[in-house]
Amino acid sequence: MSKVLEHYKHLHTIPELGFAEHKTSAYISQCLKDAGYHVCENINNTTGITAVYDSGNPGPTLVLRADMDALGHIIDGKHCAMHTCGHDAHSSIILAAAEQIMQNKIVQQGRIKFIFQPAEELGSGALAMIEGGVIDDVDIIIGLHLRPKDECPKGFASPAMYYSASTTIEVDFMGMPAHGARPHLGINALDAASLAIQAVNSIHLNPALNYSAKATRCICDAGVTNAIPANAHVCWDLRAPTNQAMDELKAKVIGAIEFAAKSIGASAKAIVSKEIPAAVINDDVTAIIATSIQEVLGETGLKPPIYTPGGEDFFNYPRQRPNIKAGFWGLGVDLSPGLHHPDMHFDTAAMEDGVSISIACVRRILG
Repeated sequence: MSKVLEHYKHLHTIPELGFAEHKTSAYISQCLKDAGYHVCENINNTTGITAVYDSGNPGPTLVLRADMDALGHIIDGKHCAMHTCGHDAHSSIILAAAEQIMQNKIVQQGRIKFIFQPAEELGSGALAMIEGGVIDDVDIIIGLHLRPKDECPKGFASPAMYYSASTTIEVDFMGMPAHGARPHLGINALDAASLAIQAVNSIHLNPALNYSAKATRCICDAGVTNAIPANAHVCWDLRAPTNQAMDELKAKVIGAIEFAAKSIGASAKAIVSKEIPAAVINDDVTAIIATSIQEVLGETGLKPPIYTPGGEDFFNYPRQRPNIKAGFWGLGVDLSPGLHHPDMHFDTAAMEDGVSISIACVRRILG
């Protein structure tokens, strides 16, 4: 048995938000050093870590990547960090796999590199690591994510997770203040925001695509109830199955917002604050992962590829470096009631399957 449960029990008690994973990073880094890896910390002035072992023999450079950050929640009126997306499990699985890979001398050719990445939930962690040069020498990169029980139960795993593109657009609406009794002397920013929300709801792409664009936050307050508000702030969440469809949806949404505001004399300033690309997955790497899943869970344990409207910033790696072959798989752990839910829980014993599958992938590529 690996030390995956030991790692998880510790990491789960120290949840930290994106780019603030100081305790998490320090723990993982020390474990990797103890295992005998060459460790680089504070990648690109972040909490990111890499660990490398070079076999000294010709071969590819393979990366196993894990994310480290927790989610922000408001519980009983208080802001707090909680591990409700399984990133502590991902880090535990890859850390335990790294220890066993070194202990059992799995790597016989090429190089193995581990990336422990900050700020996946912010959508900017992978980009920070890329800017830090961590994948400039990489040939293959593999990531994983725990799956909800209804999608993939314990004892099963999917060799490919096709995530959607995800974009967050934040818009400031500017009108003109006025007394509530004299609305003709002002321009109501709340009206502009309402019109923009309806305009975005009327956008259509090809109905064969699974896409959405919906307002998720609206902030507007003139300070009193009898005044016309001059400013409003609205956020939109966009989802599309391909990067091309996202480009089309994004352009239509921004255009609809700007024209809706202009129709009543207001203005709108739109900023794309977060962009996560759709999945780009290599078939050869998927085949290696599938074989590794069958080795660990048997032929019946292999689920088909999963398509999800969720976003995953892992896919910035292959999008920014198209020469890299990327694979991303899903692990069944009986997770419920769902990802990002404050009461999210899963069968921690299933993490051992994740360790074994990760090691099997490394053995097939570098063994």
